[in-house]
Amino acid sequence: MSALPFTKMHGLGNDYVYVDGFVHQVEDPAALARQVSDRHRGIGSDGLILVMPPEPDAGAHVRMRMFNADGSESEMCGNGVRCVCKFAIDRGLAGANPLRVQTGRGVLSLDWRLGSDDQVDSVRVDMGAPILPSARIPARVDGLDPAAAAVGHAGLARTLRDTVGDVGWGAIEPVATLVSTGNPHLVLWCPSVASIELDVIGPVLERHEAFPSRINVHVVEVIDPGQVRMRTWERGSGITQACGTGACAVAVAGVLEGRTRHAVKAALPGGMLSLEWGGGASSVFMTGPATTVFEGIWQPSGAVVGS
Repeated sequence: MSALPFTKMHGLGNDYVYVDGFVHQVEDPAALARQVSDRHRGIGSDGLILVMPPEPDAGAHVRMRMFNADGSESEMCGNGVRCVCKFAIDRGLAGANPLRVQTGRGVLSLDWRLGSDDQVDSVRVDMGAPILPSARIPARVDGLDPAAAAVGHAGLARTLRDTVGDVGWGAIEPVATLVSTGNPHLVLWCPSVASIELDVIGPVLERHEAFPSRINVHVVEVIDPGQVRMRTWERGSGITQACGTGACAVAVAGVLEGRTRHAVKAALPGGMLSLEWGGGASSVFMTGPATTVFEGIWQPSGAVVGS
């Protein structure tokens, strides 16, 4: 591989290395994701995102491919897709508003707003309708109807608690909710997210046999019906500062369980996201920032030249 220009970007601290796939071809993105994500020997990130030309007849302006820090490819990343929008607009790869981005979740519509520097600083994403049937999450648990939604499910919670043990489970409520917003999510409620040992339960639940595609794990506390606080263990990356698709899943779970309003703010370690969901088959909308950190060149040896 020859020297590869890159851009480091983040959405609320959920950081990725971005490569312009209109110009540069990455032969082995999984391997590159593992290399650049290393926070000691690489650039340091939660993964790698390629911004590419869309496939023919996709009806999109750009395409996003997203790889976790362990090299696994995910369908979508809510914070990442906002940065894809900023990357594409700021660099003139596209100019449409709304911008249509092809993802593993399908083609999403993104409305963007310019900041005082005439570059994109805020993006509102139509994330599409949530996916609720257990078989489509996917999740396989005895007593869990594949065609039905697992909302406030006590049996699922017992199965998961038996795996992590009472000490690991701690003050988490004895119910669990599954939502897919392009990625699979497990939502667990608790009185205080700070009290949960997410680094202990996260890797166990991510790879639980109930989840054949692994799963993202979120512990959530309700501050009031219009605001929640959450922490996330992302499959393939571990604890992250923010998870956009996860925040959308939490907003859906909150409405379905009667815990929150249809419009809610999610406080994540990296900052605040605004979520809206009207219920039923309506789309979830997510609004948040997109930030460029720095640009540089990744050398075949793994050396980085930054600017």
